[in-house]
Parts: sequence; C-alpha cells; structure tokens
Amino acid sequence: MAAKGGSAAPGRKPNADKPRTGKSAASKSASGKAPGGHNPWLIAGVVALATFMEVLDTTIANVALRYISGGLAVGPDEAAWVVTSYLVANAITLTASSFLAKRYGRKAFFMWSVGLFTISSILCGFAWSLESLLLFRVLQGLGGGGMAPLAQSILADSFPPAKRGQAFALYGVAIVVAPVIGPTLGGWLSDNASWHWCFLINGPVGVIALGLMYWLIEDSEAAKKERRALSRKGIRFDIVGFVLVALFLGSLEVILDEGQRKDWFGTSTLMNVSGVLMVVSFAAMIPWLLNKKNPIVDLSLLGNRQFGSCFLVMMFTGAILISTTQFIPQITQEYYGYTATLSGLVLGPGGIVTVVMMFLTGRVSAYVQPKWLIATGMTIVALGMYDLTRLNGTTTFAFFAWSRVYIGIGLPMVFLSITSASYEGIRKDQTDQASALINVARNVGGSMGVSLAQNILAYRSQFHQSRLVESINPAEPAYQETMRRATQYFSEHGYVGVEAQNQATAWIGSVLSTEVAYWAYIDVFWVLGMVAACAVPLALSLKSVKLGGGAPAGGH
Repeated sequence: MAAKGGSAAPGRKPNADKPRTGKSAASKSASGKAPGGHNPWLIAGVVALATFMEVLDTTIANVALRYISGGLAVGPDEAAWVVTSYLVANAITLTASSFLAKRYGRKAFFMWSVGLFTISSILCGFAWSLESLLLFRVLQGLGGGGMAPLAQSILADSFPPAKRGQAFALYGVAIVVAPVIGPTLGGWLSDNASWHWCFLINGPVGVIALGLMYWLIEDSEAAKKERRALSRKGIRFDIVGFVLVALFLGSLEVILDEGQRKDWFGTSTLMNVSGVLMVVSFAAMIPWLLNKKNPIVDLSLLGNRQFGSCFLVMMFTGAILISTTQFIPQITQEYYGYTATLSGLVLGPGGIVTVVMMFLTGRVSAYVQPKWLIATGMTIVALGMYDLTRLNGTTTFAFFAWSRVYIGIGLPMVFLSITSASYEGIRKDQTDQASALINVARNVGGSMGVSLAQNILAYRSQFHQSRLVESINPAEPAYQETMRRATQYFSEHGYVGVEAQNQATAWIGSVLSTEVAYWAYIDVFWVLGMVAACAVPLALSLKSVKLGGGAPAGGH
C-alpha cells in the first residue's frame, strides 16, 4: 500500500509494493522512530523531565512558606498566595492550551511554555517583595499550565499504539514522584540554603530541557495538517472567552484569599472591585461560552451529569490534596518546632504510598468500576482527615506521617478512576476539552481549598480565642494555683519578683494561643473531612463504564 499521504505510482494498483524510501510519520512510528527520526524514548525522557519540573513546583514551596513570609516580612496568610496564585494561573492556561497547541504547533507551544516557566522561575528566585514574587509566580503558572496537556499528546505522537502504555507509565512516574520529592527538597533547600533556591533550581533544568526539545521534538504530520486546516478555516483564538475566564477565576481567588483580612465587602476597595469583576465576568462568560462556535471552554460538558459529577469530585480532591500539603508542614513548623526539612519528611511516607497505590490502582481498575474506586478512595481520605482531628500537644511525627499515608492510599484511587469515568458519554472531539477541564478542576479546587481553609483557620482561631479567654478567671483557685507554680518556676530560673510574674503571665498566654491553634486546625481538618465525605455520594451516582479501555490518548 502506498505511504499515507502519498499517491500510487502510475500503472500500479493501490495495493502495490511499499516504496523503499520516503517513510511517512505513521510508518516511522511503527518502526520505532518518532517524528523527526529520533528515538521516542529520548523524547519521553525529555517530556517527563519537563513535566517533573512543573509538577514539583506545585508542592516544593509549601514547606518554605514560613521562610518566605519571614524573608518578605508578610503574614502566613499572605504567603499562601504563593501557592494559590500559581494554581489559578496554571488553570487559566489549561483552558487555552489545547487550541494554542493545535493552532501554532505542539513543539512551538511546548517550548514557549517551558521557556516562560524557566524564566519566571529564575525571577521568582530573585523576587524582592511579595508583589514581585506573586507576579513572577503567576507567569510561572501560565507557563506551567501548557506543559501537562501537551506532554501526553507528544508521547502519543512519538510512540506506536503498542508502546504508548510504557511511555505513559514513565510520564505517570514523573507525575506521582514529583509531589513526593517536592516538600522534602523544598524543606532541605530552605533550611540549608535559602527559599530562593526552591525556584532557582528550575533554571538549569529548564535550559537543558529546552535544548533537548529543540533537537528531539517534531510535530507529527497529522498535527501539521490540523494546523494548516485551522489556518485555512480562519478559526481564531477565543480571546474574549479567555479574558472572561481569567477575570472570573482571578477575582474569585482575590476574594477568597483577601476576604478575611479585608473584612470582606465592608470598606475595602480591593474587595468591592474584585466582587464586581467576578459577578460581571461570570454573567458575561456563561452566554458567551455557550453560544460561541469555538469557545475557549466547552461549558456544555459541565451540563453532562457524568462529567459534571467528575468535575466536582476532582475539585474536592484538589482541595484536600493541596490544603493538607500546605497545612501539615505549617502546623508542624509553627507549633511542634519542626524544621522545614523535617516537615517535608512528614509527607514522605504518604508520597511513597501514593506511588505504590498508583500502580496497584492501575491494575485493579481493569476489574472494578471507577465509581466504586472513587467512593472507596474518598471514604479512606475522609477517615484520614478524621484521624487528623485527634492532634494535640503530644502528637508525634508518626501521627502526622500515618495520617498522610491514609490520604496516600485514598487519593490515587480517585485520580486514576476519575479519568476513565469522566470520558463516559462524551464525543471524541470533546476529549481534549474534557482533559483540560478535569485538570482545571484539580487546580481551581486546590487554590479554593487553600483559601477557604486559611479563612476557616483565621475565623475559628478568633472563635476559640474568645471562648477560652472567657473561661479564664483570675479569681478561680485553679488559675491562681497555675500562676503560683509558673511564677515559682521562673523565680527558680533567674527571674525576680515582678519579672517572674510577667513571665508566668506570658507563658499562660502562650499556652492559650497554642491551644487555640490546635482547635482551629482541628476545625480545618473536620471541614476537609466533610468535603471528602460529600464526594462519596457523587461518586456512587456515576454511570458504569466499559472496563479495560483506558483513557483517550490526549487525556491526562
């Protein structure tokens, strides 16, 4: 048969012998060569490296937030913007990545994404204020958002169908190992060098990845034809839809992050402007996206009960994953005296379990319906959150590590199963949009989860502070006895008279503040546990799917 895209030689039938030269992209793929004639495993390695770098940045800064807040002279709640701004910017780019890759070429867009990510990472490392760090972090998120969707498309083009499973396995290892290494590496760098190196480390890795991409990666013939077809049809990027989505997500995140500190919509100009922008952009976004011929986001997918349920479950999952990755290191550093490195190591056992469970779940998913795996996984996560509500002043390293292990058992069941469940009942031409939206759900859920948890922590801290202070009466014998013993202790350690009493009073205040913090964190974990529990009935409402089919090549 003639090579694909070529014409038969004169006088020959269509089934004539194959030409000896001029192999097409398809025949090269079948013979083990990727587009451009390079070894596909080299391409898989480069793609995995770039993806590893991007996913690493979703967790590497979490344990360094205390150093960042100290270095930039801001509060912990403001430092949390470093996490949420990245996730929101990442989600915004995800909505546009599919069209931009098709219209301007996968290689070009992938290299642009890695280049922007690398440059902005270096700029993050040299940030001189919180405002500059957040600006560069947003740019980093915009670059990183285009990398994950393109990675699997490039792998699908580079490997024949029979070997794609192995290539995606390598990609999957990068996806699951990066969050495991991130907290420990970020903690070690913060303790032994500086928090700046959590970002600067991406510089040399990104430069190497860019050079290898330029050399190894080529767009497939099918991708080139699709690009030319889009150009001929004059299909343009939905800039209006993109701006409306960006305004809605950005203003929503500002409200969630700053609401508690700015007293919501009272006298704050920032909050009022953000509120108006959110409402107006949302009101304009819905009809625009539903009526646009080639919208930046296919909102009709969310009207599909199956996909809409999967979207919500993934939002809940992202909220729990990102929130716990931030709040467990935060409480261990602030109230248990852990170093950043030790706080990162607390998350390590759970990360290792996650890697193991990814492979086990992959095998089990061939025999068990996704809805049962998702429901089981979220039940385990909810129990893990309940376990965290037992924390107190004597809580050990093992307690936090085991709590993270429970989460590490449950979440892989959700992540892998949600993909196959979400594609049920949607058209083949919607798979790219579905893939992007599921990733948007994870990132937006993560940013919203961190913001809401931070608000709950602040609000419940005020509540418990007022309740505990009410219970302290200097006239009560119990308080007087505690004060006497504390004063005696400080007197025996070099303080005299009034100084000893002042130290005793300060000590009682410190104990009170610590107790308030424990109760507030317990409330946060209670809420996250209820979020996980709410996902269980949603999971059980999902339809059964054909087992063993796997996700479409473009899914991630």
